[in-house]
Amino acid sequence: MPYARTAGGIGIALHLTVVAWLYLAAGLVAPPSGTAVLLVLWLGLLAVAVLLWRERPAWALVVPVAAVGVWALTVTLGEVYLGWSA
Repeated sequence: MPYARTAGGIGIALHLTVVAWLYLAAGLVAPPSGTAVLLVLWLGLLAVAVLLWRERPAWALVVPVAAVGVWALTVTLGEVYLGWSA
């Protein structure tokens, strides 16, 4: 199972780097309140990733993928229904 822990570590690293950048860049489109909500969601997903890494490490790879989906959905819905624009 050492590969599973390594995979989980890669998932957390992806969440901390690439996905964090996306969530912070949402401030270019979303108002401050929307960005704050996105950052709270990001922190919640980070907590899920750490919990998964402890119990089922390989599943931590799913969290960055889910986080990108949550980000895209939130920004798209904010643009369509709340008038967010760059």
